[in-house]
Amino acid sequence: MTPSKFKKTFYLEMLTLLYDILNKTRREGLMAIEGDIEEPDSSPIFANYPDILKDHHIVEFICDYLRIMVAGNMAPHELESLMEQELDGHHQEASLVPGAIQNAADGLPGFGIVAAVLGVVITMGKIGGPPAELGHSVAAALVGTLMGILFAYGIIGPFASYLNHKLRDESRAYECIKAVLVASMNGVPPQVAVEFGRKVLFHSVRPTFKELEEQYRASKK
Repeated sequence: MTPSKFKKTFYLEMLTLLYDILNKTRREGLMAIEGDIEEPDSSPIFANYPDILKDHHIVEFICDYLRIMVAGNMAPHELESLMEQELDGHHQEASLVPGAIQNAADGLPGFGIVAAVLGVVITMGKIGGPPAELGHSVAAALVGTLMGILFAYGIIGPFASYLNHKLRDESRAYECIKAVLVASMNGVPPQVAVEFGRKVLFHSVRPTFKELEEQYRASKK
């Protein structure tokens, strides 16, 4: 129920972290980041970005593929293919809960129909009785239908959509990291590689080039 953390400030930190790591490898070589990726909790680079460090899945994803880059035995297209397979598996696993909730929402109108039919059956058994009693039975049938539709389209369905939107935001963060690392493996300079990742982001959360440049300068102070 918490709001999405994948906002512009989060991406500013994440892209700057990637820039710092890639810039270090460019200046000192890939082996220079071995200590940072083996123990990110004690890394001076990761320590500058506490919001990213709190997300263990993001940190693990970055460090895992940096280890592969340090090993130096995989071509860029092979790394990209491996990332796509992992992200596809991650998306399928994360979609299980929203999918189950959406299935429940899809079944609720059927519950409303069943309630209406049962109400009609009960009402038919009271034909010839007092009008007030018939009205009560009809009202009960209509309330059952109302509850099924209300919960399906007013509560459960929108909640499933909300979870899918959160999943989409999280998936975009991983796509951003993938774009940066693959570009770096193809020999693109750190600042340009980060641009590959920035361009992947949605406009609503994408930092501008100027904002990112200012963040670079602030991180060096």
